[in-house]
Amino acid sequence: LERAVAGADVVFFDGTFWTSDELPAAGLGTRRAEDMSHWPVFGSGGSLEPNGSLSFLSRLPARRRIFIHVNNTNPMLREDGPERAEVARHGVEVAFDGMELEL
Repeated sequence: LERAVAGADVVFFDGTFWTSDELPAAGLGTRRAEDMSHWPVFGSGGSLEPNGSLSFLSRLPARRRIFIHVNNTNPMLREDGPERAEVARHGVEVAFDGMELEL
């Protein structure tokens, strides 16, 4: 995956679920993120989970890394929440309705 996005200026990345067990923890089903072919954002093995000194998304050379396809149960949607602060700490953005990029 890193090779596939190595030359990209912007990487749009799946941010559907904050954690693997987001839906079961909220009482909204029994399937984990991985059961639905989603890579959770945070937690063991998440796209923001540090691997060495930087997380998967943090170490990409792209100028911008943006989470898209964010489920309404994902707490990183709260702009003033600790999850959003964690995303920002990794240098990653969360897409929003009406977001435009100029490349």
